[in-house]
Amino acid sequence: MSNPYDLPSDPAKRHSAALTDGVDRAAARAMLKGTGFNDDDLARPLVGVATSWIETMPCNLNQRKLAQDVKRGIRAAGGTPMEFNTIAVSDGVSMGSEGMRASLVSREVIADSIELVARGHLLDGLVVLVGCDKTIPSAVMVLARLDLPGLVLYNGSIAPGRFRGRDVTIQDVFEAVGAHAAGTMSAEDVHELEGVACPGAGACGGQFTANTMSLALEFLGISPAGLNGIPALDSAKAAAAEQCGKLVLDLVRGDVRPSTILTRASIENAIAAVAATGGSTNAVLHLLAIARELGLPLELDDFDEIATRTPVVADLKPGGRFVATDLHRAGGVALVARELVDAGLADGSAVNVDGRTLAEIAAAATATPGQEVVVPVDRPLKETGGLAVLRGNLATEGAIVKLVGHERRLHRGPARVFDSEEECFAAVSANAIVAGDVVVIRYEGPAGGPGMREMLHVTAALVGEGLGDAVALVTDGRFSGATHGLMVGHVSPEAARGGGLAALEEGDVVVIDVDARELRVELPDGELERRLERWTPPPPRYASGVLAKYAALVSSASDGAITRPLWSEPVPVS
Repeated sequence: MSNPYDLPSDPAKRHSAALTDGVDRAAARAMLKGTGFNDDDLARPLVGVATSWIETMPCNLNQRKLAQDVKRGIRAAGGTPMEFNTIAVSDGVSMGSEGMRASLVSREVIADSIELVARGHLLDGLVVLVGCDKTIPSAVMVLARLDLPGLVLYNGSIAPGRFRGRDVTIQDVFEAVGAHAAGTMSAEDVHELEGVACPGAGACGGQFTANTMSLALEFLGISPAGLNGIPALDSAKAAAAEQCGKLVLDLVRGDVRPSTILTRASIENAIAAVAATGGSTNAVLHLLAIARELGLPLELDDFDEIATRTPVVADLKPGGRFVATDLHRAGGVALVARELVDAGLADGSAVNVDGRTLAEIAAAATATPGQEVVVPVDRPLKETGGLAVLRGNLATEGAIVKLVGHERRLHRGPARVFDSEEECFAAVSANAIVAGDVVVIRYEGPAGGPGMREMLHVTAALVGEGLGDAVALVTDGRFSGATHGLMVGHVSPEAARGGGLAALEEGDVVVIDVDARELRVELPDGELERRLERWTPPPPRYASGVLAKYAALVSSASDGAITRPLWSEPVPVS
């Protein structure tokens, strides 16, 4: 009788053989057989299928189904899928509440949890299904960290809602809150709108953070070209997921690692794509974090340089007219790639996990006749990209300003200083903010918040009250991808760590000068420094738990707001 343990190991089981092969691994196999696997299953490469399905939002709601499609593809290609889940936090649901502090923190927790499963079970490859904002960068961060063959699939965008004959998104609901406060929209109208704005599964529809990062994944090359853009409820999404399951086995067998895909060139391509589509400023944080995982040099000034030379070619909300499903119908992300590659604004030699170069993907792009979503690069919507980096005595390490959805490049006005988002929202709701003001929200940075909350609750209310083109907002927190207007975020160093915002006083004159790349307060020489010498940091908002740990470990927003051991040295940026 032959020894049942004398079976040759599949050479693609580079990691999992140590978990499953040989008589000494009988106990591990016994446990795995208890979940339904058999000898044939365990003789194949083990591929993790990570989902972030959760019932707190529509964004990730179709992932249970897509996971089954991915697993079918893995099995068809000769692998054994092992599904597992991680968390997600909805920015849209938690926005404007204390719960929003958990959002950016969840990026680290998601990456860490996937890493632990992959390391703990010696997986040979990974497919990560993503949806809501922080799940997307987390997936790339963990693949970069593990350097394990794998890919990421975005579960797709939500369809727009219909309200009284027009398309709407969650952005409209946030702005309706401000319109109600201003007396221009009734409570009944707001209630009707909230009931139709999110018609089913899928992530927020505009070029907000989720769709911005989905597009960035294709330009990074870590998502198969063309598959992310298929809407969440499109019947073609199932076939796309199955295709990803088959493709990951090619990566596993060929030992194609993320480090060969995620390069400095692919990161620059992603930055150009974000700039060209008026994408979310959150992409700055996330691409910096990805670069740090890879050990690649990247700094804020690289974003400014790339955005300055990259025109806006996609007419997408919040600054434009269309949503992600419109881009898909127009011909997809490949249309943006075609314009950037043809103009020499993206490196066409960068490789995608599907085996093609970006130049090949761009050359295969087909525009739907009459589409208006993507315009020719020689006739752009704006001559320069959708963001810029400002510096000055209020932001010695830098700050980010979004440049789509408004035309203002200079604002000078009195500071209205608030030590939390709630304080500011109360003032906005009381109509205490007037045209010309510079609304300042501080102590909302990565450590001070902690968690660097998004300020869409405030910015949307200002727009809804008709002040979107008359005031500016400055914060060490973040902005939602749905934000538009002259808004400066990511101010670094943050107030809680002694940045210039900490010394700002009510009525100080603040200048935002985009052309000069400046964010400064007009004070006599030495006054800001004298104030900071008298300043004492506020006590931490949380004394224990995950938010306290995050506040202790998190780096500056200018470094991607990543967590690292206290004894580690920062990754060099140049």
